[in-house]
Amino acid sequence: MQFDQQFNEGDFRIYVAAADSGRGRGYTAAVVVSRVRGAVNTPCEVYRDTCLAGGHRWISRNAALSYAVSVGREIAHTEPSRLAHC
Repeated sequence: MQFDQQFNEGDFRIYVAAADSGRGRGYTAAVVVSRVRGAVNTPCEVYRDTCLAGGHRWISRNAALSYAVSVGREIAHTEPSRLAHC
């Protein structure tokens, strides 16, 4: 999968993508969260969902990316203990 954007959020790097759904109009969203600081083997992928919201189709690429960004940030901020296995 080709990711459209990446950014750092605390100890994590978040990658987001929006892909043509292939089943009609709309875009699906994807997110990958990797630990980049404090990881034994940097970077370490700690979360991946390539079909966010059960494959929901957003009307625009920007809307899908915006949702993926918000999910990535939520994961990084609310679930750090779950992501500590690296």
